[in-house]
Amino acid sequence: MVSFQDFKKMDIRIAVIKDVKDHPNADKLFIVNCDTGTEEKQVVAGIKDSYKPEELIGKKVVVITNLEPATIRGVESHAMILAAKDDNTLSVLVPEKEIKTGTKIS
Repeated sequence: MVSFQDFKKMDIRIAVIKDVKDHPNADKLFIVNCDTGTEEKQVVAGIKDSYKPEELIGKKVVVITNLEPATIRGVESHAMILAAKDDNTLSVLVPEKEIKTGTKIS
């Protein structure tokens, strides 16, 4: 179980995807640059099988911004784009209505 206090430590925000590139060392990964409202974050995301770069650029997504950096197949990732996956479909989480980039999820 995760305590509510631990949950509150996560900084979850609305970000807009600015750029998407193929990962040089992985077939299923993208390198995504996101604007979190206060800074840009590089994210290595395993969403390449479900999205084309042009479908992602400009899309507002939900991002955890305060994760420790992780090196994934040689590329550093500084955040995580939240997504849901069932047996057949992966979908990044997006706000239902227009909302300001950088808005904190609470």
